[in-house]
Amino acid sequence: MSNKKVILITGASSGMGKLSAQDLIKAGHTVYAVARSVDKMKDLEALGGHIMKMDVTDEADIEAAVKKVIEEQGRIDVLWNNAGYGLYGPVEDLSMEKVQQQFEVNVYGVARLTKKVLPYMRERREGLIINTSSMGRKIYTPLGAWYHASKHAIEGFSDCLRMEVKEFDIKVVVLEPGMINTGFNATVAQNFSYESKNGPYKRLVNGYIKQMENNPTPGSKPEVISRTVLKIINARNPRTRYLVGRGGKLLVGIRRIFGDKFFDMMMMAAMR
Repeated sequence: MSNKKVILITGASSGMGKLSAQDLIKAGHTVYAVARSVDKMKDLEALGGHIMKMDVTDEADIEAAVKKVIEEQGRIDVLWNNAGYGLYGPVEDLSMEKVQQQFEVNVYGVARLTKKVLPYMRERREGLIINTSSMGRKIYTPLGAWYHASKHAIEGFSDCLRMEVKEFDIKVVVLEPGMINTGFNATVAQNFSYESKNGPYKRLVNGYIKQMENNPTPGSKPEVISRTVLKIINARNPRTRYLVGRGGKLLVGIRRIFGDKFFDMMMMAAMR
């Protein structure tokens, strides 16, 4: 791939996606930033980026976005599947409708867009796909079963895809953010199962709510993600995984060294 790359980024209206899009534009790349809210990306357009509305659960949106990039640039060098959110609440309480939506965005959206982009990368016999997972693939928290399950799915999907497309010189990389200061926690709060406060899991649920409200854990600045994405894009042979951000390596290390039962106790103690 040439030094100047055509990059398609989902979830670029806020957080690490938006900041990284800004830095990639400043670095001279041709960036197509997509999200459901175009208004929140006007500043990216002012910097010289291309912005488009795209809901990753909408096949027509995906088709139109990919078609536009190909018509204007003739190629897509880098696809960063970054859109996603966290659904938290007891497994028993959360409706399957909410669960389905979690997977529609976090997993099926990644699959839909990847399938649309792959033929163009395969034809040119080069490309890079970055899939945003989470340290939540290697650790876990109470009430996060569906979110963590979606990230496990992304990792399995990425590993299999990496082997399938290797012969076409397409690279697949998994980005595993730890705690990052973005809008993720606000989205978790927005989608949290507050109706469970008086249900059978109320002790755990109320502990989790208290933890969210009174003990916000500071994360790394989103610049750590931007720097990592730039590093991945510039690497001749990037690693298959990048675990970055506050708490990631520490928590993964604690689980690996002390085992699941100790990690269970540690997580449950944090909810008291």
